[in-house]
Amino acid sequence: MATAAGELGVIGGIAAKFRSCPVTGLKVDLAAERLIKANAVVAVVYLAIGGLLGLLVALTRWPAIHLLDSDTFYLVLTAHGINVLLFWIIFFEIAVLYFASAVLLNCRLATPWLAWVGFGLMVVGSLLVNWAVLQGDSSVMFTSYVPMQASPNFYLGLILFAVGALIGCAVFFGTLVIAREERTYEGSVPLVTFGAITAAIIAVFTIAAGAMILIPTWLWSLGYIANIDTLMYKLVWWGMGHSSQQINVSAQVAIWYAIIGLLLGAKPLSEKVSRTAFFLYILFLQIASAHHLLVEPGLSAEWKVFNTSYALYLAVLGSLIHGMTVPGAIEAAQRKNGYVNGVFEWLRKAPWDNPAFAGMFLSLVLFGFLGGISGVVLGSEQLNIMMHNTLYVPGHFHGTVVAGTTLAFMAITYLVLPLVFQRQVIWPKLAKWQPYLFGIGAGGISLFMMGAGTLGVSRRHWDITFSDALLSFDYPPAAFLMMGLNGIFAILASIGGILYILITVGTVLWGKKVDASNAVESLGPMPARVLQSGASANVAKHGNAGTFALPGTYVIVGVFFVSFVLYYFVNWKYLSELWPMS
Repeated sequence: MATAAGELGVIGGIAAKFRSCPVTGLKVDLAAERLIKANAVVAVVYLAIGGLLGLLVALTRWPAIHLLDSDTFYLVLTAHGINVLLFWIIFFEIAVLYFASAVLLNCRLATPWLAWVGFGLMVVGSLLVNWAVLQGDSSVMFTSYVPMQASPNFYLGLILFAVGALIGCAVFFGTLVIAREERTYEGSVPLVTFGAITAAIIAVFTIAAGAMILIPTWLWSLGYIANIDTLMYKLVWWGMGHSSQQINVSAQVAIWYAIIGLLLGAKPLSEKVSRTAFFLYILFLQIASAHHLLVEPGLSAEWKVFNTSYALYLAVLGSLIHGMTVPGAIEAAQRKNGYVNGVFEWLRKAPWDNPAFAGMFLSLVLFGFLGGISGVVLGSEQLNIMMHNTLYVPGHFHGTVVAGTTLAFMAITYLVLPLVFQRQVIWPKLAKWQPYLFGIGAGGISLFMMGAGTLGVSRRHWDITFSDALLSFDYPPAAFLMMGLNGIFAILASIGGILYILITVGTVLWGKKVDASNAVESLGPMPARVLQSGASANVAKHGNAGTFALPGTYVIVGVFFVSFVLYYFVNWKYLSELWPMS
């Protein structure tokens, strides 16, 4: 029976309403669509809150401004970390999971009522954590290391949030089962869905690690447990704290593939190779958590060596594969679209005016050159000792989670708004500039924080001038320049972030309704061949690009490897000066 919303299907005794996507031809379960909207909206709210708090942190670390007092600084730093590293990103990732399962697989969402329960727990938990922090007795920062103790509501809120996210993962897996049983797709699941499966599997591991440490810590805060061993806490906590960022990596790579599929009709160079890279993430990526523990004396040298060599290399291999296959897929698609002249015509004539493509490509480059290379440096046991407790670590985070993941999430939003919210993006000229403002700002934050960290600037101290210290201490003058530049680029990133919030909220509230007549155009500039051929539907299909004649990609990859090797050995040069051999 046809309805105003579209097709009405009754499957297994359960009624599910669908509409047809005019761009991809996919059936969209309206229950899944509502949940995608809810999770995405809440995610953007937490990005706005966390971004504002991050600007306050940057202005305080800028010696010329030094905005906040010490107590307020640590409260704001705690709230900033929690809101952007957990709440913004995981709410958005749950929306990605529902899109990659129900929408891409033409399937009804499993147990929508349970998905709403999970969403409710996530909202309540996130509000409870923020309330505990704003009360002023839970300024334990993102890591919340014991013996520092937050209020019981801080830990309880995190537990509720984690349970809600786990329910979201369960609904995602259930949807995959329904799609397989009801044969709503042909062959293997699309690569984007496979990447989402990787993210969900890592999420289950992450949440399990969080439960193992947060539940006893909550009981400790209530007085039911007398003591929490600090080393045990760090070991298990980083199984959650760093592995949650590996969910991000898997989700952002899946989003890269989704964007180039929708906008360029791109297919991966080899589905098997790309899926193998995702599988390497499942097996080894969480082991990167070890780089937070390499200076801990209670862990054996054998454990450290294994985690920072053999296992780390296999995790890095997965990212290196994606680092070639994503630009390779873009080049293959663009050459198929007619841009065959020279080495880089395909890149010069890519749809740079489309904020989704621009954000995706900036995310790819910044994540690789800043977050990826610095991650390997931090993951090397000998080099880590120079940088572990310095601003290099949050500089690395900003290269991965901000310049990489957040920018990728912003990019896909420009496609989610017309495809899911069915609204045309407002202020298209400002939207065109938004990814560049945010990307350059986030890249600058990462670069200058890592520079300051290389010069020894402390990771957690609120005043690098040590103005209230009994004994004077001075960092090199360049460190103060780095922190000033960090503040300037934080302002630039904030302008880009504010634009994103205004464009997103304004589009949802006042954007022109998308219908069949303007659906494709609402995605923004795209190659003419993709518009004419309907190749955007490739995002929901499996297949290979069928070519390895990719001279431009080989040049880009070569530049990356040269940069990687040079920077890696420059850091060994620094280490030799601090740790001379005799």
